[in-house]
Amino acid sequence: MRKLTIVFFDAGGGHRNAAEALKSTLETQPRPWDVRLLNLQELLDSIDMIRRATGIRIQDGYNLILRKGWTRSTPQLLVLLRGLVRLYHGRVVSVLEKYWREHPADLVLSVIPLFNRALAESVCNAIPESAFTTLLTDLADCPPHFWMEPESEFLICGTERAEQQALAMGHARHRVFKTSGMILKPKFYEKPVVDVAAERERLGLAPELHTGIVMFGGQGAPVMLEIAKKLEASPSHVQLIMICGHNQKLHAELQAMRTKAPMLVEGFTPNVAHYMALADFFVGKPGPGSISEALQFHLPVIVERNQRTLPQERYNTEWVTEKRLGIVLRSFGEIAQGVEQLLQPDTFAELRANARAYSNRALFEIPSILNDVLERHVPYSVPVSPAFPDTHSVGNTAWAGLT
Repeated sequence: MRKLTIVFFDAGGGHRNAAEALKSTLETQPRPWDVRLLNLQELLDSIDMIRRATGIRIQDGYNLILRKGWTRSTPQLLVLLRGLVRLYHGRVVSVLEKYWREHPADLVLSVIPLFNRALAESVCNAIPESAFTTLLTDLADCPPHFWMEPESEFLICGTERAEQQALAMGHARHRVFKTSGMILKPKFYEKPVVDVAAERERLGLAPELHTGIVMFGGQGAPVMLEIAKKLEASPSHVQLIMICGHNQKLHAELQAMRTKAPMLVEGFTPNVAHYMALADFFVGKPGPGSISEALQFHLPVIVERNQRTLPQERYNTEWVTEKRLGIVLRSFGEIAQGVEQLLQPDTFAELRANARAYSNRALFEIPSILNDVLERHVPYSVPVSPAFPDTHSVGNTAWAGLT
């Protein structure tokens, strides 16, 4: 069997979700893959300088920032992270090379940012006959040195913007692939038929009321409480499904609220798809996964863009506006006005129609792309060097005639 290693980490939930969704799909192909998942954080724990100094892993620190809503400082933190990755580059490559020699694969697929230069170099040096591919789980790159690197051999992009970024960077056309969107868990493609009115009533919701689902990733966010309070004080008569993730404090505060309209409060749940099937619109941070999941259920979205928006998610708000898939607020302090605007009959009909027309089959497109990657891969002939010549991959003279 062809061996594939998917590299992920748990900074946010999207990287693991993509890795696990791909694994389950690839293992059921007519010609199945032998898939191994590699949590890069666990592999690099021994050289995680932040963990050694504070006892907190880098990915856990990132998740704490999301849970507490301390995202205003993320541009500065991203600069720091890039600097640390660069400082420890040689040690990271060394650890990875040792791993690849002990656990070789025919193809290494990265679904994470920041470490793709190190991953590319380690694959080239340790298992030069193997292919390396980066699959973006963001709608676009956040340069410099986030997703795309000169060393990237193949790139899989989910939007026209990301595809254009790859080509503008100098990557060869035949080494850049585009899917119809972001990878979603298989259950988001199944979309079972639900008696919405009956199920709302079973869960204590009003069958006839406009229903919003509010989500801020697996860690929740304190702003969800503000959203609930703003809508409670407004004339907008809507009910909410609040998905708090692992944020138990937020879950307790929302459950303690008394509201005019029904409100369903849920913690971390594997049934997000079911709750989305009961909603009319989505409210949350402009994460690529959350937006894509909402659109899969034809839900217009309400997101915000300001200094608290993560740098890698800022393009997502532009994309929502360009595609007319929802409303972008300056702050969720304006959520009542945003909901009122969204629910204007003409506006809601247009946005809902656009969401319904958006088709994302990425999970089922990638197996074919990975087959193409193996066919187009040329084994590395020399180790990676810092230069970026006319060949597609740094230092890979065997590719000179292919670009």
